[in-house]
Amino acid sequence: MVKTFVLVCLLFGFVTAEAEKLKVVTTTTMIYDAVKQIGANRVQVEGLMGAGVDPHLYKPAASDVIKLTKADIVFYNGLALEGKMADLFSRLQKQGKPVYAVTETISKAKLLKPDGVQGHWDPHVWGDPDLWIECVSLIAENLMKADPEGTTAYRQAAQAYTKKLSDLKAWGIRNAHKIPEEKRFLITSHDAFNYFGKAFGFEVIGVQGISTVTEAPLADLIHVVDFIKSKKIPAIFVESSVSPTTIKRISQDSGAKIGGELFSDALGTKGEIESFDALDFDLGTYEGWVAHNIATITSALR
Repeated sequence: MVKTFVLVCLLFGFVTAEAEKLKVVTTTTMIYDAVKQIGANRVQVEGLMGAGVDPHLYKPAASDVIKLTKADIVFYNGLALEGKMADLFSRLQKQGKPVYAVTETISKAKLLKPDGVQGHWDPHVWGDPDLWIECVSLIAENLMKADPEGTTAYRQAAQAYTKKLSDLKAWGIRNAHKIPEEKRFLITSHDAFNYFGKAFGFEVIGVQGISTVTEAPLADLIHVVDFIKSKKIPAIFVESSVSPTTIKRISQDSGAKIGGELFSDALGTKGEIESFDALDFDLGTYEGWVAHNIATITSALR
């Protein structure tokens, strides 16, 4: 009888502990990883988008709406990245749900506005670890607001993560700069790497612009092919969340090899480990996103 009572108490305590966790819903895999890094065992995180999912094209299912409605707090990227979900986030905010765009406190002076795009900032800010640190700070602040008892834990985790990302950027710059400057051209499916290029010293050419909603005109493809030939660029890259068809065609027409697959709008598979320049990294983490891309690009262009 006593054993049964103890068992019931233990089970009840476990259920209570689980119930007390902050329920967080995120959109992209990058945001999911940041919340996991900062929230650790104080949060229960559900990500709407998985590895290889294109957020530009993502349409929320009925199950997603239920998850968002039940969440204690919601984080999304903003800057029109999740374009098909904007109305849903607006409705949730009007209902009083704590819904935050992780990019909302980044100074407009730090945001990029690509040529030919009217009224939109480039949303791919995670390409620069320094800007992602600002997003991490916003996440931490709002987790502390929603769960004041965890303030110390959230703050310490955010500080440790910030240090890790600062060291990661220095590692990335050191490796990128092993490529001669005249060879640092990064040609990909769409303009997801402008912040990345600015952070690590690459001139970036995205064939489809900042969104994957529309295909690139034939004239743009011809221009890219001519550019590759004139600069003798040895390699171009496909992306994990975008169809490789366009890049494969450009590769055939220009003679440049496909240097590998980059992560653009989503992380890789959790638990898949790679190594490069004395660094081991999990492809299902933001650190893995940066490190894999640096390793792939430098290996192909150097």
